Amino acid sequence: MELVIPTIEMKQAALEYRQEHFDHGEMDIHGDGGLDYAATYEDWLEKINADLTYMADESRVPASIWFAVAGNEIVGIIQVRHVLNDHLRNDGGHVGYGVRPSARQRGYATRMLALALEKCRVLGIDKAMLTCIKANIGSAQTIINNGGVLDSEFLDANGDLCQRYWISIAL
Repeated sequence: MELVIPTIEMKQAALEYRQEHFDHGEMDIHGDGGLDYAATYEDWLEKINADLTYMADESRVPASIWFAVAGNEIVGIIQVRHVLNDHLRNDGGHVGYGVRPSARQRGYATRMLALALEKCRVLGIDKAMLTCIKANIGSAQTIINNGGVLDSEFLDANGDLCQRYWISIAL
């Protein structure tokens, strides 16, 4: 598996990835940078390319997106936010990720996060914050498998109990 920058050539595979989430009742795809609600794949590519150099403000920060590709299939998507704003410090963190429903419980998320932490290192992030809903044991285990240390628990805007983790990244 490798992390690959999305391209126009990946359009059909990306739309199939998105549709699989929708078909499983998942309308909010974690770590996708808006693929779940983009009017077109081309609009989404334009947005994520603009996000690379977006000037941070109270609502958005610069971010990078990669598809996790195994063989010729997109198995996941992962976003690294280059800096944290107030919202991300409280809920979200530096990294968000998702794995397509048919590819879950195969270790992809753990490998994706490990590769994304290497990207964090290149961006100069020495300590990455991640959050997950406490009931999402798979996501919590992915974070712990990559060195995550539980910092605190909080209620998110939906009333879900969430956990905040930190991962130290050796420079």
